[in-house]
Amino acid sequence: MDKRTTEAEAVSEIRDGMTIGIGGWGSRRKPMSIVREILRSPVKDLTVVTYGGPDVGLLCNAGKIKRLVYGFVSLDSIPLEPHFRKARQTGAIEAAELDEGMLQWGLLAASHKLPFLPTRAGLGSDVLKINPDIKLVRSPYDDGEELVAMPALELDIAFIHMNRGDIRGNGQYLGPDPYFDDIFCRAARRRFMTVEKILPTEDMAREGPLQTRIINRTLVDGVIEAPGGAHFTECPPDYGRDEAFQKAYAATAKDPDAWLEFKKTYLDLENEAEYQKAVRNR
Repeated sequence: MDKRTTEAEAVSEIRDGMTIGIGGWGSRRKPMSIVREILRSPVKDLTVVTYGGPDVGLLCNAGKIKRLVYGFVSLDSIPLEPHFRKARQTGAIEAAELDEGMLQWGLLAASHKLPFLPTRAGLGSDVLKINPDIKLVRSPYDDGEELVAMPALELDIAFIHMNRGDIRGNGQYLGPDPYFDDIFCRAARRRFMTVEKILPTEDMAREGPLQTRIINRTLVDGVIEAPGGAHFTECPPDYGRDEAFQKAYAATAKDPDAWLEFKKTYLDLENEAEYQKAVRNR
């Protein structure tokens, strides 16, 4: 089955108020071409579930996010995403701040079609105080241990970015970490994957070992060839993080005029091809 599609077609499936999951990790291998397409769309009031990076900052700044469920929001080389910081401090979004392990467990519960999974993550911290909807559960066995009952984080749509893929939706990462992209896909009703390059399935073996093909075709409804699609986050070994671009982006959080110029130059464009051209010509 040929599952090739486009960013515009994938984003057209989002409806106001949906819950979407965004893969990657901080400023690493984020499906940024999808994020930019969401910025061009009229969709709003989203619940976003992610280990956040510039995806969160951009969507917050555009008023797309109503509720954010996250383990952190970082640009890695810049510890706290500044546009997210602004949205959080002004109360522009509803925030569900979780331990990183709790977020993983919530996605895992959804992937197994369970209402919750027990975990020790979050115990002894204020995470339960600021999330009073998360309950505790006692082990039914002799230990009687009290654990966090992390509720399932069910997603309407998940978006991820991989280094390589085939037309059937098999996905391959070539960098140092798979992150939790496969669990995002398993937790979602619809799943879309952008890739740096689409290859014949048999050629993927020359790119990396079988273990790097963590995305099975049954987990993907659409695959999009998007060279440079993770920019300005890193996507090794294809490219590193564009630190100069990221620094310029971060600086706009404190300068409204700089933000408007950045938005005009890189975001108020017709499509991803225009964005990539603007990046090359800067």
